[in-house]
Amino acid sequence: MKVLAVCASPRKGGNSDVLCDQLLKGASESGNEVEKINLSGLKISPCVACYGCRKSGKCVKKDDMERVLEELIHADTIILATPVYFYSMDAQMKIMIDRCLPRYQEIKDKDFYYIITAADPEHSAADETIAGLRGYLRCLPGAKEKGIIYGTGTWDKGDVYRHPSFEKAYEIGKTIGGAK
Repeated sequence: MKVLAVCASPRKGGNSDVLCDQLLKGASESGNEVEKINLSGLKISPCVACYGCRKSGKCVKKDDMERVLEELIHADTIILATPVYFYSMDAQMKIMIDRCLPRYQEIKDKDFYYIITAADPEHSAADETIAGLRGYLRCLPGAKEKGIIYGTGTWDKGDVYRHPSFEKAYEIGKTIGGAK
């Protein structure tokens, strides 16, 4: 299976980024093909609701989102990883989601996992972020939410190394594709 992690962390080596790597490590060791896209390193402009894509099936903007869409369409399992900013997903994740408009119906029959990191130690700090991600999945035909990894209580870069989510991400990765 092809496992794709879409990491919205603006910090290389940040907590969301590290958890993505852990999950992908487990998935790779279980025989899956893995790939990671770091949104912060890409040029992706916000959607401007021009609806040019309705006529052509392609966004009028020419940037890195074309490649991201291809990867989303061809993956079997997708991990969406975002830090919580003001009790919501960060801007990088939201822009990527909005820019799926031209081909969102082609992102079908996928399994999804969420990785959520937040300074607040309560899982409820991620409620609005999870609601936004679930809203995205509601638009994707056959999308299935398979699990959430909570890296709550992680503020400083590297906090996640001492957090239970570090091992949990790896363990969940090992189960992707039916491996035990």
